[in-house]
Amino acid sequence: MYYVPGPPLSDFVAFLWYFRGHEVPNAKERVLPTGAVDLIIRLDSPRTSDSGMQGPRTRSVVIATTSRHELLGVHFKLGGASPFLEFPVGDLQNAGISLSHLWGERNAQRLLSILYEAPTGDAKFHVLEQWLRQLAGDRLQKHPAVSFAMRAFCSSPFGSATEIADKTGYSQRYFIELFRNQVGLKPKQFHRLYRFRKVIEAVQRQTQVDWTDIGLSVGYFDQAHLIHDFRQFTDLTPEQYLRFRTPFINHVRVPD
Repeated sequence: MYYVPGPPLSDFVAFLWYFRGHEVPNAKERVLPTGAVDLIIRLDSPRTSDSGMQGPRTRSVVIATTSRHELLGVHFKLGGASPFLEFPVGDLQNAGISLSHLWGERNAQRLLSILYEAPTGDAKFHVLEQWLRQLAGDRLQKHPAVSFAMRAFCSSPFGSATEIADKTGYSQRYFIELFRNQVGLKPKQFHRLYRFRKVIEAVQRQTQVDWTDIGLSVGYFDQAHLIHDFRQFTDLTPEQYLRFRTPFINHVRVPD
């Protein structure tokens, strides 16, 4: 089940999701990095250490997919997790934090208890939505320079992080720190990952792919440049990705 909250929360949260686990064909899958932050709550476990937040990643991770779990989660928009944290998002790059360390053991236990008592998926969505609204308070706003930079990066793959920083009016050093604190990645990292993600989106439902043509269309110099980023972000070659991809854009089958 999926649920999209209303504004202004929708400016920061892409969607909430609820999942009751069942067996899937692949014992393991490789999850590709998106640069986004995710909150994952284990509703089948009373331990707050089993739930937590995963920060923005620049590397793929391999997960087991056959466990039977009941999960509730929040998928934040790129740069959307900042109002819900008391520390810079960059501290979570390629890392995770338990629910108790995120919001304190008492609050974490209280949230799990309320969610457990909610009888339906829709009721759990409502509880979590209200929790996020209260947590953020009046902080549901983005720094104008960060918003400008993200729009620039996402609208054109051909600019550079240096050029964008110059246009904000801030020094390179200050802009990098500001961007990393709110988004979780340095501007250049974010730009590279976003460009790579455009490639992944472009090859969906394609069986014969002209990698050079697609790479050039999103800002890569040549195919070697594209393959370098592919390996760094996924630990796969482009052809391996095509061979092992699944119907879910961010998940790749790990062969037995």
